[in-house]
Amino acid sequence: MKLNEAISLRVKELCFEKNLKPYSLGIKTGVASSTIDDIIKCKNDTVKMRIIYEIVSGLDMEMKEFFDSPFFSKENLID
Repeated sequence: MKLNEAISLRVKELCFEKNLKPYSLGIKTGVASSTIDDIIKCKNDTVKMRIIYEIVSGLDMEMKEFFDSPFFSKENLID
């Protein structure tokens, strides 16, 4: 899968784990709900690290926790 797909899956997974809808995630993290929606729907080929950081911070996580997922393993990602 592409990196933006892995990020999408991870954001969806975190929403499920924390019982949040994408809109609620936006409110909690300060990231525009349209941006969260674009990430989930893979509308962009890239996601800025600043956005991931804002999501992570709003969820009281560390960046390493976000990326500590099988979605980001070398075997699962393609160029």
